[in-house]
Amino acid sequence: MPVLRDFGGGAFGIYVHVPFCATRCGYCDFNTYTAGELGSSASTQSWLDGLRGELATAAEVFDGLPSATPQVSTVFVGGGTPSLLGGDGLASVLDAVRAHFTLADDAEVTTESNPESTSPEFFARIRAAGYTRVSLGMQSAAEHVLRVLDRTHTPGRAVAAAREARAAGFEHVNLDLIYGTPGERDADLDASLDAVLDAGVDHVSAYSLIVEDGTALARKVRKGELPAPDDDVLAARYERIDARLSAAGLTWYEVSNWAGSDAAACRHNLGYWDGGDWLGAGPGAHSHVGGVRWWNVKHPARYADRVARGGLPSAGWEALTEQERYTERVMLAVRLRTGLPLTDLDASGLRAAERVIADGLATRARNRLILTDRGRLLADGVVRDLLL
Repeated sequence: MPVLRDFGGGAFGIYVHVPFCATRCGYCDFNTYTAGELGSSASTQSWLDGLRGELATAAEVFDGLPSATPQVSTVFVGGGTPSLLGGDGLASVLDAVRAHFTLADDAEVTTESNPESTSPEFFARIRAAGYTRVSLGMQSAAEHVLRVLDRTHTPGRAVAAAREARAAGFEHVNLDLIYGTPGERDADLDASLDAVLDAGVDHVSAYSLIVEDGTALARKVRKGELPAPDDDVLAARYERIDARLSAAGLTWYEVSNWAGSDAAACRHNLGYWDGGDWLGAGPGAHSHVGGVRWWNVKHPARYADRVARGGLPSAGWEALTEQERYTERVMLAVRLRTGLPLTDLDASGLRAAERVIADGLATRARNRLILTDRGRLLADGVVRDLLL
């Protein structure tokens, strides 16, 4: 565990990583494991025991900082497939957080879920336990697109799950889409958007397909079995998504995220993008406090063993330099609808901002640099220009 600096003074969140999946999706390079991959080396119980131990030790470390540990404003349980834990398992996760940290009265508590491992009873249980937000992996409403992605749920299940979550009392429900999958047609994307809007959710995330090294999808692309995503197609699909969602009253607040209101925006993710502090618990989870970042060992068996032996299961850490913190601030804030304060830029960045504005990729509003519609398509390039 590194020697921590003080808390940064902003929002404080807790991320819990659940590393279990029923099957491995072909495009996924997250730190996840199927039962067959783990064998007898780890279990959900050994993981939960490790989580409780890590949270207890982390709370002790934070209590030793010069400033008091702030209240937890957001909790996000991600994975992996947290819904594989079931309603009681996810309730136990939140109990473990509450046992060692104080949640704010208005804390946002989110869990990701695979539609196939949810039910009305599941949503009722986690809502009663204190979860306030659900994020469901839909990806597409087209069966052939789901097959390419190696997704196991049926096309209509994600929409049904979203309705079940809303019926259980969840005001904030998110559906995730992936666009640009080989074989996806405009009509397939339109059908997915129709389904999302029909579900009545107040938040949508849409990500272009990225072919990550080491995945089954990457191997198929390398062998020529599938074409690589086309950049022009991806740009056209993004514009199509934005037009449909905007017309339905969902406004972008981050390049890949749309919400029906300010309250519907994901506060936990905004904490990342705004440079807040967070504890990441679980195998492979990353943490950040006061400009110090550390990350846990990845394998669930090693994670549980390290915690059982005492101490935190960190695999490494780094204290960010001022230049690194500046770079991250620019990279993240540019992607937000609220934009990047021009006062955050150094002299070189300000000159670059003027060029970006002149090129029509951003505007200046309230002394902030805010991406235009075209600028959102080229957000990574804008960041590179600002940091040259």
